[in-house]
Amino acid sequence: MSQRATVLLHPDFRVGPIDRRVFGSFVEHLGRAVYTGIYEPGHATADEHGFRRDVADLTHELGVTMARYPGGNFVSNYNWEDGVGPVEERKPFIDLAWRTIEPNTIGTDEFLQWAEREGIEPMMAVNLGTRGVAAAAALVEYCNGEAGSRWADLRIANGREKPYGVRLWCLGNEMDGPWQIGHKTADEYGKLAAEAGKAMKLVDPTIELVACGSSSMQMDTFGEWERTVLEHTWDVVDHISMHAYYEELDGDRASFLGSGTAMDRFIRRVVASADAVGARRRSDKQITISFDEWNVWYLQSRFVGEKNLPLQRDAPRIIEDVYSALDAVVVGDLLVTLLNHADRVPVACLAQLVNVIAPIMTEPDGPAWRQPTFAPFATTARLARGTALDLRVTAPTVTTAQHGDVPVVTAAATLDGTEGAVFLVNRSAEPVEVELSHPGVTITLDRGVQVTADHEAAVEGPDHAARVIAEHVSEVDAPVTSAEAGRTVLTLAPESWLALPTTLTRL
Repeated sequence: MSQRATVLLHPDFRVGPIDRRVFGSFVEHLGRAVYTGIYEPGHATADEHGFRRDVADLTHELGVTMARYPGGNFVSNYNWEDGVGPVEERKPFIDLAWRTIEPNTIGTDEFLQWAEREGIEPMMAVNLGTRGVAAAAALVEYCNGEAGSRWADLRIANGREKPYGVRLWCLGNEMDGPWQIGHKTADEYGKLAAEAGKAMKLVDPTIELVACGSSSMQMDTFGEWERTVLEHTWDVVDHISMHAYYEELDGDRASFLGSGTAMDRFIRRVVASADAVGARRRSDKQITISFDEWNVWYLQSRFVGEKNLPLQRDAPRIIEDVYSALDAVVVGDLLVTLLNHADRVPVACLAQLVNVIAPIMTEPDGPAWRQPTFAPFATTARLARGTALDLRVTAPTVTTAQHGDVPVVTAAATLDGTEGAVFLVNRSAEPVEVELSHPGVTITLDRGVQVTADHEAAVEGPDHAARVIAEHVSEVDAPVTSAEAGRTVLTLAPESWLALPTTLTRL
């Protein structure tokens, strides 16, 4: 007999509104994310600015609302002034983060104008590794200032009269990490971030600031880092960042499928840390989370480490993970977790957009294609609108080596007027029967999208990706086995992610 789970849903039980910025992505000067990624002059689809139209079209299909730039580790040794002005006068430099010769062809103006043309909100990061207060404030002035000041006038001289109006700014990147150029202690970083943030908001009081949180929950400084940084920056920042990557290690499929539980615990612990600082300060202010790096990344099993990279040029192929349908199921489950924390996670970035651990891949002078992880993100970005509902899920658990006991079924639901969506994940290798309990409400479940996990290694290239998508990503009717007033029973396929559009009518 298959396992059974119950999901209680009612439109009056709500987590909070879904901020569209939760469907953000990330474009770092790393590998082929920029060059031969979003930008490749001479490509058959390149626009007049040299940006690939095929990649832009897939970005729209993916549903990306925001893009973080220019890093990432890259930003911590980046002088933004070197990347503005006439391209022919810009000098290449060694990017210490990824040991790559950066040509400086693409910089602040090129990226912001690409984002503007494509209707994508930019999220900018400032260098608090090798630089500090003055450079950060100057970049805000360059991007957002009106005519009549030094850096705004430089932007105008470079051909852009209208301010960009960049709203969201990261105060550095992963400053807790020893790998970071300019790595700092929590106390050192907190003091610098507070002063940089103060100066940036004096230039433009309308901006939102993100303080660096822990690079992962496994950092030795986790928790204490958040407390110390927020004690320094409480009055100036709006969000604190979280970064997390997940992978299957040593064939431990159960732990990998339970990655959403690890993400959930991470979010809850960061929220608790932030709220504890607020309580000690007797503050009514609520710090929210910018989960501005998350994805499946085979960091431990495939990546050689930045210290082992040879010095390279011409957009080397770095961290180009090839994804399976199993990876796609986990990505869908991570999206469920983000939706279930809509009240505290208004900003999130799938890292990254193209080529580097990305849902979109390209070949220079060749095609662009979708990886299997494209489907759950695109579907969720399309369907999840309005408000995230507060579901009550009762499900059996499975014991995993990495995360302890995790529920076999996870779920999220959203509602916008009477239209909504239900997202269901079966982490089990067997079918699971789910009773969707909806007292006082009639639910119509429409045709949706299902992803089922595979059991084969992913292979590089568009042909394999297309075959995996054809075999494991499909439009399906709602797998309803019975329905009556206030109760609908569905059967979830083994190791699957399911998204169903819904219509809710109160009785």
